[in-house]
Amino acid sequence: MEETSVRDLPRALGNERLTRRLAECRPAVFLDYDGVLTPIVPRPEDAVISDGMRTVVRELASRCPVCVVTGRDRAVVQQLMGIDDLVVAGSHGFDIWTPQRGSVSDDRVARFADLVAAVTDRLRTEVGAIPGALVEPKRASVAVHYRLAEPADRNRIATVVQALLAEYRGELKVTPGKMVYELAPAVDWDKGRAVLYLIEVLDLDSADTVPLYLGDDITDEDAFRALRGRGIGILVGRADDPEMADRTTAAEFVLSSVDEVERFLTALAR
Repeated sequence: MEETSVRDLPRALGNERLTRRLAECRPAVFLDYDGVLTPIVPRPEDAVISDGMRTVVRELASRCPVCVVTGRDRAVVQQLMGIDDLVVAGSHGFDIWTPQRGSVSDDRVARFADLVAAVTDRLRTEVGAIPGALVEPKRASVAVHYRLAEPADRNRIATVVQALLAEYRGELKVTPGKMVYELAPAVDWDKGRAVLYLIEVLDLDSADTVPLYLGDDITDEDAFRALRGRGIGILVGRADDPEMADRTTAAEFVLSSVDEVERFLTALAR
């Protein structure tokens, strides 16, 4: 599948071609959390959605389907948003909850509970004391954040992660993100598969509905690719951001910041 350099993407705000596409169909909006609804921050627990963004998301959800698809633990992101009536797919889509049906993934999560618990304990023991490292337990995975760690300590963290992958070969996979390693069961599931599943479960697979996915991370590329030809992918980020350097994407449009996301969603809600 052909991908585009981030610097060559057209802007989503005020784009006439995008406006025409959205005028013809009802949007179904899928949103990553960190980097989209709230800026990336050094400490994950500080990524609380702003009052303005919360209001916009609520208004949009009153007019069209809105789902949050995040690498975060589902319950944590629901608490950070302060919104309890949206569809949320946590742990990169592994743990899915809807207001109408509750959890639709408990069986899948339960199958890997012992593995996730064992890996979490090991990381707490071997990484937890490293200055600047943060081990974030989740229902279906565990994340190791190293943004605040010194370069030498980042190498130590990477060594521990590689050792765990070798020990649990075939059982465990790592999903790299922005200064984070996400360790999860090695199953064929990602944000793209989660979005396609939600489109089916929520009866959004109709000619008059266009799925939109807004994301900033490498893990969001799975969703952009999944929607190619049937929806619209919008990357959130700037080409001059070092973490976006030389990146190509399956997204079709770009928004440069969380502020632009709020403006875009505000326009969509109207």
